[in-house]
Amino acid sequence: MTDQTPASAPHKRTIDAVNASLKRRRAKERRFRRLGAAAVALGLLFVALLFADIVGKGHTAFQQTYIKLPVVLERAQIDPEGSGSAEVIARANYLGIIRAALRAHFPEVTARRDKRALYQMVSVGAPQLLRDRVLADPALIGTTAEVWLLADDDIDMVVKGQIDRTLPESKRRVKDQTLGWIERLESEGRITKRFNTIFFTNGTSREPELAGIAGALAGSFYTLALTLLLSFPIGVGAAIYLEEFAPKNRWTDLIEVNINNLAAVPSIVFGLLGLAVFIGIFGVPRSTPLVAALVLTLMTLPTIIISSRAALKSVPPSIREAALGVGASSLQTQFHHVLPLALPGMLTGAIIGMAQALGETAPLLMIGMIAFIVDVPAGFTDPATVLPVQIFLWADSPERAFVERTSAAIMVLLAFLILMNLAAVLLRRRFERRW
Repeated sequence: MTDQTPASAPHKRTIDAVNASLKRRRAKERRFRRLGAAAVALGLLFVALLFADIVGKGHTAFQQTYIKLPVVLERAQIDPEGSGSAEVIARANYLGIIRAALRAHFPEVTARRDKRALYQMVSVGAPQLLRDRVLADPALIGTTAEVWLLADDDIDMVVKGQIDRTLPESKRRVKDQTLGWIERLESEGRITKRFNTIFFTNGTSREPELAGIAGALAGSFYTLALTLLLSFPIGVGAAIYLEEFAPKNRWTDLIEVNINNLAAVPSIVFGLLGLAVFIGIFGVPRSTPLVAALVLTLMTLPTIIISSRAALKSVPPSIREAALGVGASSLQTQFHHVLPLALPGMLTGAIIGMAQALGETAPLLMIGMIAFIVDVPAGFTDPATVLPVQIFLWADSPERAFVERTSAAIMVLLAFLILMNLAAVLLRRRFERRW
């Protein structure tokens, strides 16, 4: 017994030291996992707060306030000769007709200043909307119709609760007299909120209740479509050449380094390049989807080239060797065997590049996409803007109603970005092969 005790003591000390070391390492691992989980939770919390703030401010923009009034559509005012001509009907004084309806519903308003305030309850775009309805249904001429008229943005903010009615009159845009008119119309059931179709069908406007994202959506569509048509074939072709055919020397090394560096260049630099080269030298029309697509093509090419080369590298060498072994040429090997297997990864990189291009603002500001353009573009060479720039312009507007429209446009942009990234993930999972 006395001979074993001294020998077992060092052994026991060694085991104790190992157990203590394992205990410390496991404690460190648990702390690291907790810190990682806390970091993820904190990131998700900030994202949730961001989305909650955007949705909280923007969801009301998808509704618009309307005022229902009995409008007298006298034939003598609209079509006195009874010709039924659309040109004659369109030239009628619909603003005067709406003002007459307001005066008839509020006969107690007689002072000039009060009448001016009464007229401002209805949007300046209401006459055009009434004209369009009469043109669509000429049978209304000569009748008294109950018409829902688009309300002014201040009235819209009051109805939606964005302007506190309990504040003193000096601290809100809407006066007590106007609030009384609003409450009277609400008690009569003549004010309602409807789905805001104008937001999706109109171009931008200086009047918040008439402003929409149709022009920006069309501009973004034309820009992204042309960017994809230009960047994907060029990027894939460059990736195939650099990965499969280019000789390994200093020149190709220099090209590869520059491609990687271009992926980290600030996007506004590409805007300056487009302004100097495409507009200044080649004379491409400013503020068009064409010049925007050229600039975004330069910006997204490094992303597509890098992702395409990574997809080509993921294809096993045995595929190439088997194709060459049965007599295929190098070109046939790449296009018939390697490229189809690498295409899912290439498409994923292209979609991510398009999502990046969709959210860009800085390079487009340099080429004039910040211009105030009301009309919806019909082609690649029409003046246009894009959704991120439209958000930038609305965010700089002083009207309170533009705050909710800015947030609503951000919601639409985020929805497109999420869909594009989801498409990239699903595409990779659907077609990717694991070797």
